[in-house]
Amino acid sequence: MVQFYNVPVVGRNGYIEVDTAFHNDISPVKVDLVFGTFRSEDTSQYLLPVVKRAENMVINDTSSHDYLSPAGIEGFTKSASSLLLGDIDQLWKEGMIFGVQCIGGAGALKIGAEFLSRYMSCTTVYYPDPSYEIHGTIFEFSGFQNTFEYRYLNRETKAIDFDGLCEDISNAAVDSVVILHACGHNPTGLDLTKDQWRIIAEIMKERKLIPFFDIAYQGMASGDIEEDAWAIRYFHSEGLQFLCAQSFSKMFTMYNERVGNLMVVLKSGFNSDSLKIHFERIVRTLYSNPPNHGARTVFQILSNPELYKEWSSSFKAMVVRIIEIRRAFRKALEEEGAPGKWNHITDQKGMFILLLLTDSQVEYLRYFHHIYMVKSGRINVTGLNFTNISYVAKAINDTLRKNI
Repeated sequence: MVQFYNVPVVGRNGYIEVDTAFHNDISPVKVDLVFGTFRSEDTSQYLLPVVKRAENMVINDTSSHDYLSPAGIEGFTKSASSLLLGDIDQLWKEGMIFGVQCIGGAGALKIGAEFLSRYMSCTTVYYPDPSYEIHGTIFEFSGFQNTFEYRYLNRETKAIDFDGLCEDISNAAVDSVVILHACGHNPTGLDLTKDQWRIIAEIMKERKLIPFFDIAYQGMASGDIEEDAWAIRYFHSEGLQFLCAQSFSKMFTMYNERVGNLMVVLKSGFNSDSLKIHFERIVRTLYSNPPNHGARTVFQILSNPELYKEWSSSFKAMVVRIIEIRRAFRKALEEEGAPGKWNHITDQKGMFILLLLTDSQVEYLRYFHHIYMVKSGRINVTGLNFTNISYVAKAINDTLRKNI
């Protein structure tokens, strides 16, 4: 008989381990740069006022807590998909676009991976180096036999290795799945240009590859919803079929509600109804049906012009704050004379800065300066503020000069 104590022991998730250590640290100067939650100047988590208003509307309108369908709230999935592609009314009616409400962006990735593995017999996935830490794990757990990284970041120049990227996906086998960050690349903050996206689209068509977009920061990279969805709209205009995992955690400051959507974009002539049944079967076996509250709140905002306008204005202000912090942090490091060049801090976009520190340097910052970040040296921009920026810059300068 197999005993539970015979199960192999594995390490804890790096994020959880570091977060636990931060909370156990009693130092008055400790700094939390770990999780990507938007923080106010006083380090408290920020909740968009419009989200609170919409939540109250949802609660007041709730007359029961009946089950949702496995695919979730259609109004939500359609509104979410419209956020990416604009006017999709006719395409939605024709079944060329549909959505599946999922448990966050990770849930959308999981549902998509399961579908590709089980019903399209896909065995190979490519994702960026570096990337969202569980991209490879999700696809491995969904039955993919081959998980490869394609070159994305040149760690010497701290810029995108576009030639390496193109070479790697050009060598991918037919029907390989390719994960693409639509904007606000996590963790590098470096996004492809429109010309580069055009080249990638051509390679995908020529090699018969399957694009799988991951977008968690729409509007939070450039401050413009449509600009940040440009790549997805371009792929659609080129007639490519693809999946797109949407997360609403960052955009709506709703991290624990786990609101996500998996958008499926098809060519004409496909029977979307038969495809939907497959997605519903996957959902049924994993969690039966999705929760109501978070998705209903997002739908309330997306479908109400007044609330939508307030939300759009609010996150533009969030982007301004992110840009201001980036500028101040770069200036502080340069004024400290910290070794190296720091232009990549303002070249990057979105919630994260990738400092490209070594593991030992990250550990040194943690133990001697009480500054907490994950091993990759990725930090949450809004974990910085105008009170602690100088302290963090001095600590980084000290760490680099000691050549840990």
